[in-house]
Amino acid sequence: MSKVKIRPWNSAEHLQSEEDIVAYLEACLEEGGDDAAFIVHALGVIARAQGMAALARKTGLTRKGCTKPYRIVEIRASVPY
Repeated sequence: MSKVKIRPWNSAEHLQSEEDIVAYLEACLEEGGDDAAFIVHALGVIARAQGMAALARKTGLTRKGCTKPYRIVEIRASVPY
């Protein structure tokens, strides 16, 4: 029996168009409700799909400026209260 090779699922690979991104964000908003960490994760997936450099150019921020808020919310979401 041969081994099956698998790799982690990456949603960003499947967001190819604006329509894909809109549908993904709408589904995440519906699924995540008021869970800020869930929504921030979805926005991070969208940013990766578009490329952080392109997102930085569109927003006028640096690449680091685009990723920093995402990381802060992600860390806070993982800390139990």
